[in-house]
Amino acid sequence: MEIIKVILTSVLSAAALFFIAKIMGHKQMSQLDFFDYITGITIGSIAAELATELEEPWKPLIAMVVYGTITVILTAVTSKFLRARKFINGTPTIIMNNDKIYRKNMKKAKIDLSEFMVMCRQEGYFNISDIQTAVFEYNGKLTILPKSTKRPVTPKDMNIIPPEEFINTEVIIDGRIMDENLKRMGLNTVWLEQKIKEQGYKNAKEVFLGLCDNKNNLTLYKQT
Repeated sequence: MEIIKVILTSVLSAAALFFIAKIMGHKQMSQLDFFDYITGITIGSIAAELATELEEPWKPLIAMVVYGTITVILTAVTSKFLRARKFINGTPTIIMNNDKIYRKNMKKAKIDLSEFMVMCRQEGYFNISDIQTAVFEYNGKLTILPKSTKRPVTPKDMNIIPPEEFINTEVIIDGRIMDENLKRMGLNTVWLEQKIKEQGYKNAKEVFLGLCDNKNNLTLYKQT
C-alpha cells in the first residue's frame, strides 16, 4: 500500500510539474533571468517533496501552483511596465566599449576579469582587442559587438545579392511520412514516393529523415 502511495504521489508530482512548466512557458528552459532561476529551483524542490509526501500531498501541490501563478503574473507585469521589468529582471551592463574595460560595471554585474575573459572565449573572441562593445545581459550572458574590421564579410559588403533561403520542411521523420507538411507545401504522397524511388529507396521506411525545400528539392537521409 505504501509503495502504491509513493507511485501515485510521484505521478501527481510529475503531472503537476509538467502542466505548471507549460503554463509558465519555455523561458524556464531557455533564457533564465534571476527570478526564473529561483522559481525553477524552488518548484523543482517542491515537486520532489510532493513525490514523497504521502500524508498531505495537497500542501506542496498548492505551493507549486502558487509559485507558478506568481511567475505568470510577474511575466505579465514585466511585459507591460518598463520600470517593473528593470526592477525585477535588471538591465544590461556595458563591460567593455571602445577598448575600455569598466571596472565599476564589472563589480555591478558581479563578475571578475577572469570570468569576463572566459565569456569572451566562449563567444569565440580569444583576443579582446577584436571587441568593440561587450554587454553583460540581465540573463547572465555576454553579448559582443566585434570591431568593424573583425566582422565577417557579408554578401552586402561585396555587392552580391544571393537568392533568399527558406527553412526546409520535414516530410519524412523516422520512416514516417508527414502528411500535414506535404499538404501545406501543395504536395502529396504520390509525388513523395516517386521521389524516394528516384533516389534509390524502396519506400519511406528506409528513410530516417526527409527534407524538402521551397523549390521541391528533396534531401533524404538513410536509416542506419
